[in-house]
Amino acid sequence: ANLMPWRTVLRNVALPLELQGRPAAEIDERARAVLALVGLQGFEHSYPRQLSGGMAQRAALARTLVHEPELLLLDEPFGALDAITRERMNLELLGIRQAYDYTAIMVTHNIHEAVFLADRVLVMSHRPGRIVAQVPVPLPYPRTLDLMGAPEFASLTREVRRAIDRQH
Repeated sequence: ANLMPWRTVLRNVALPLELQGRPAAEIDERARAVLALVGLQGFEHSYPRQLSGGMAQRAALARTLVHEPELLLLDEPFGALDAITRERMNLELLGIRQAYDYTAIMVTHNIHEAVFLADRVLVMSHRPGRIVAQVPVPLPYPRTLDLMGAPEFASLTREVRRAIDRQH
């Protein structure tokens, strides 16, 4: 999560706004609002060492969202989390997507995660990395974990798998 261990969760999330020289009242208000959005209200004064892995990831995500980016780049953001926490974070990310209008590009090696979160999955080749397939994901929103048991979901994951297998 790359949080600064000497700063509280609130101060970690506030950092981008502090660096922009925003007024203290605005910094506090926006940092608290985004912490509530990611479900970390009540942990503002905790330090990173006091958080679970999933909570630390949410704090890092809050730090990214606090300055309301138009583009969110995520490189294996949940790779170090256990399966249950990873599913919860996927749901959190979908919820945040409804609250903010942004584009996200996420690198993941988890096919189910890619299909669950995406509107479009891009499959890349081995070196040199280039896009070799695009799989549209026309699944409706809001998405729940039950969707992973749906035939349409299974069909899309098979399509992504076939695109990957063609690279070997």
